[in-house]
Amino acid sequence: MLIKRKALFPILRCPVTGQKLFKKRNEYEFKYYTKNRENMYDICNGVPLLIDDKSSIVSLQDLKSFKPLVSRKIYKGFFSFTKKLTSPSKTRTKENVNLLISELSNIKEIPKVLIIGGGTVGQGMDYFYTSSNIDLVSFDIYNSSNINFIADAHQIPLPKNYFDAVIIQAVLEHVLEPCEVVKEIYRVLKPRGIVYAETPFLQQVHEGGYDFTRFTESGHRYLFREFKLIKSGSTAGTGTQMLWSIDYFFRGLFRSRLIGKIAKLSFFWIRYFDHLIPEKFNIDCASGVFFLGSKSNTKLHPKEIPCCYRGSQ
Repeated sequence: MLIKRKALFPILRCPVTGQKLFKKRNEYEFKYYTKNRENMYDICNGVPLLIDDKSSIVSLQDLKSFKPLVSRKIYKGFFSFTKKLTSPSKTRTKENVNLLISELSNIKEIPKVLIIGGGTVGQGMDYFYTSSNIDLVSFDIYNSSNINFIADAHQIPLPKNYFDAVIIQAVLEHVLEPCEVVKEIYRVLKPRGIVYAETPFLQQVHEGGYDFTRFTESGHRYLFREFKLIKSGSTAGTGTQMLWSIDYFFRGLFRSRLIGKIAKLSFFWIRYFDHLIPEKFNIDCASGVFFLGSKSNTKLHPKEIPCCYRGSQ
C-alpha cells in the first residue's frame, strides 16, 4: 500500500539536480527546496508538486489549482456495466501481474514498488494499493487519492537504485520522450529490479493533446533494451483492436462519441476472438503490448532487434 508521508520525505529528490530536498514551513508558505535554494517546490494541500516548470509539458499553474489535464469520466450503474462489457480486465494482464508478484515474493524484505501514472488504479493493480506486503510509491501529473506526489516521468524525483519494481501501464504513449522515461526507470531500479510496462500499439488517439506515440512489440522491446527479457507479447489482440476501430469509425461517421460507444457495445463480442487467434497473429495486430524484464548490465545491440520479432510474417 502507499507509504506514509513521513516515509516519503527522506527519499524525495529535486527533479532537476537530483539533490535531497529540505522543508521550509512558516505561516505563509510550505515548500521543498534544495540545499543551495536554487530550486523550490510547492506543497499544495499536502501534495508535493515536484515539477520543473521550464521543461515539463504540464503547467505548474494548472497543477497548483489541481486542474485536471484530461477529464476522466466515472461510470456508474448501467454505464459501469457496459464499460466492463466493452473494456473488461485483460486476462494477459492478470497473468503478468501474478508473475510479477511471484518474482517480488522472492525478496526477503518488503518490496519497494513504484507506479508511474498511478493517479487512476490501472487494470490488475489493486493488489499493490491494498497489500501490506508492498511499500508502494505512486505519482502522476494530476492529483488523486492514489498518489504520493505530482511529478513528470521524464524527471523522476526519487533516488537511484531504490525500487525493486517499477510499473508503467498505459503511460508511455502520453510522454514526449519515452526513451528518457525508460532511462529514469532504469536509474531508480535496484540491480536486477523488475519493470512491467503496457503500451498501446494499434489504438486510436485518446486523451487528446496528450497522446503521442505507439509501439510494435519489437519496438517496445528495443525501448527496454537495457533490460533482460522475462516475458513480452500482446495484452489485447486483433479483436480488441477491431473494437477500437468500430468505435472511432462510427464516432467519425456520425460526428458523435455516443454513437461510437453504442456501436462498440453492439460489437463487444468481437474481443473474444483475441483468444481464438494465435499469439503470433495478435502480435502483428495487437491493441497493446507488454514487457516484463529485469535491469541488466548489458543491452541489446540494434542488430539483435530483428531477431526479437515473433509475429506471423
